[in-house]
Amino acid sequence: MGSNVSHRRNLAMKFIPSEFGLDPDKVQVSGMDYGFYARKAEIRRIVEAEGIPHTYICCNFFMSYLLPSLVQPGMKTPPTDRVTIFGDGNVKGVFVKEVDVAAFTISAVDDPRTLNKAMYLRPPGNVYSLNELVQIWESKIGKQLDKLYVSQEDILTRIKETPYPQNMELIFIYSAFVKGDQTYFDIESCGGVEGTELYPHLCYTTIQQFLDTLSDATVP
Repeated sequence: MGSNVSHRRNLAMKFIPSEFGLDPDKVQVSGMDYGFYARKAEIRRIVEAEGIPHTYICCNFFMSYLLPSLVQPGMKTPPTDRVTIFGDGNVKGVFVKEVDVAAFTISAVDDPRTLNKAMYLRPPGNVYSLNELVQIWESKIGKQLDKLYVSQEDILTRIKETPYPQNMELIFIYSAFVKGDQTYFDIESCGGVEGTELYPHLCYTTIQQFLDTLSDATVP
């Protein structure tokens, strides 16, 4: 891999790895993710060692992943009676629509402010805890849901008892909404930049707007 990257060094104006998701250098699930993030971090180290100009895009979760079910493993649509909340429900996660990630990425390509940096996406209106997501959903469907809270210990037990790769969904939920891997660190102090601050002119879909489309299909 190193020789291939080196061969392309003089051909690329800026390299943007297709790692879109959480920052592999910030996640706190090392050893339980089957090397998912370690492989991404390895590519980063090669790029940096070769001196290749780059920007890492850390967009966190795509809206098409987990949000359509309100973060309910194994479900494709949001709950209407009972909802499972992982941890205490107060840790915040981030969702960004795929087309919006593309727009921010395009803007970052030729921007010197993103050179050799990680660009994080934490759009206002798209950073919520599970408790907040449930409250928003309840207000849209006009109904209170029965809530089942799953402790950190029980989540870890479920992860161990669920075979790979079926348990990866639970691992991602644990990472984001229990460990806080999308929001526990300050972007500026770790040398990164935030996309919506760099490009305030870009419009994007908020979680409220996305959930509106789901409630229109759910509420009779």
